[in-house]
Amino acid sequence: MGAQDACGQIMVVDGDSRACALVVRLLRRAGYPAWAAGTPSEALTEARQNRPRLLVLEVELPNISGFEVVRELRHELGLALPIMFLSSRGTDPLDRVAGLDLGADDYLAKPFFADELLARVRALLRRSEPPASPSGASLTTREYEVLWLLAQGLGQRDIAGRLNITPRTVGNHIEHILMKLGVHSRAQAVACAYREHLVAADSRR
Repeated sequence: MGAQDACGQIMVVDGDSRACALVVRLLRRAGYPAWAAGTPSEALTEARQNRPRLLVLEVELPNISGFEVVRELRHELGLALPIMFLSSRGTDPLDRVAGLDLGADDYLAKPFFADELLARVRALLRRSEPPASPSGASLTTREYEVLWLLAQGLGQRDIAGRLNITPRTVGNHIEHILMKLGVHSRAQAVACAYREHLVAADSRR
């Protein structure tokens, strides 16, 4: 996945591919767009170029530790990016203290309860982001285009054809639109767009 696709998503970094896939699956089922960074270096590149909503990472990573990832990101990006350790080393109180002192916002030990993970994710996102505003002021130009085409009744593949992008990228834009407008479906997004005058009621292609 490229940086453009990663924007606004929850990034999960774990050297254990099965554990990583489990966390991504839990987040997606809960309605959060999430993806797995292949390597720590990929995670650093994506976070620098196109900041995710939240970073969830293991301490034990190949080549570079999660501690070092956090240290570099805090040095370069400050405190704006929410970071949570989700680690098998979290049973050690000293390890948790070290992670939090380095700049992590939270530290959850493995094995974990899915509901607790999701509760902590919700708490971090609430603290780090302002309440969703239906004004649409935070929508990007591309997101406005996708929303306008949704309002015309076009499906995901048709929108992809109109904008010359992939259906997967359209899906990512739609997920971002739903989050930014504070709604849970495409129909609600379109209704909000008309109500807030983000698209004209009589607009036609």
